[in-house]
Amino acid sequence: MADFRTSTHRTKWIFTPQDIKHKYKVANQRAKQALEKYGTTRMEVDIDGSFSYAESQNDAKDSAEKRPKPLKVEEEQLLRAFYEFKIQDVCDAFKFPRKIQATALIYFKRFYLQWSVMEHHPKDIMLTCIYAACKAEENHVSAEELGKGIGQDHHVILNNEMLVFQSLGFDLIVYAPYRALEGFISDLEEFCGAKDDDQLVALKVSLDTARIEVDKIMRSDGPLLLPPGQLALTALHRANAAHGTFDFERYLRSVLSRHQPAHVISELTGSINAIDSLIGKLLTPTSKDVKHVDRKLKSCLDPGSHDKSKKRKHRSKDSSHEVTGIS
Repeated sequence: MADFRTSTHRTKWIFTPQDIKHKYKVANQRAKQALEKYGTTRMEVDIDGSFSYAESQNDAKDSAEKRPKPLKVEEEQLLRAFYEFKIQDVCDAFKFPRKIQATALIYFKRFYLQWSVMEHHPKDIMLTCIYAACKAEENHVSAEELGKGIGQDHHVILNNEMLVFQSLGFDLIVYAPYRALEGFISDLEEFCGAKDDDQLVALKVSLDTARIEVDKIMRSDGPLLLPPGQLALTALHRANAAHGTFDFERYLRSVLSRHQPAHVISELTGSINAIDSLIGKLLTPTSKDVKHVDRKLKSCLDPGSHDKSKKRKHRSKDSSHEVTGIS
């Protein structure tokens, strides 16, 4: 396994919170401009990864009242959160290892640093990221099998595959906190002098809880902000807060004493607290929560669907008037 310190993950894909906000804003603004210019935000993607904005069937110069309303940055965030949770759902359904789930989530997050959800529907990108993660982690699943398993057209996966790879800069090796977490737990057995069954069971319970905490961390901005080792320590800190298995601060000092170059403990504690805060704000939206946003997204991608919806509502109103008249 390559070293994280010399990896593209560290050199190209770790950002500040301000960087991330800026990237989301830029992608959102570009999609808004496309909506004004073309009357749609939908992009047509070729199998080789090339793309272009699709021309709306309606006149792009239609009045502002007729043009679909673009999504706000916050609405995009809600949709991304919904589909990140769905990635974990799909991976659980296929019984994929956590490493595949984590890789797919990181791919998904990186993709939407480049693009707005208004340009590429997150449902399609979600599937492609899972498929790409299976390839990268050598857990081969065909596009047909993946698509069939969740009732989706596998051609969507194949059509978007090269686009996803290009958007990731072909940096397909990623580092997740799970491996680091296992290392910390193994280290803790020696640190705690765990020899009897009760101590070993207590550490196993902490590990199980910490894995669940990593699952939460993976849906936050954490993987774009901090190295996997620090994310694993955060998960361990949260698990220990629940079970009180060992003295976390003393263990942290023990870890740092062996680390070169040494981190200042207050600096590392600050990072742990920052991720704690992100998890506290973590969104787990339901289908009902995103229904309105998804309807807006469909209108941006296919303005014709907006007109059809209005016609259906109009017909529904006419029918109700007729019924009222008869009665």
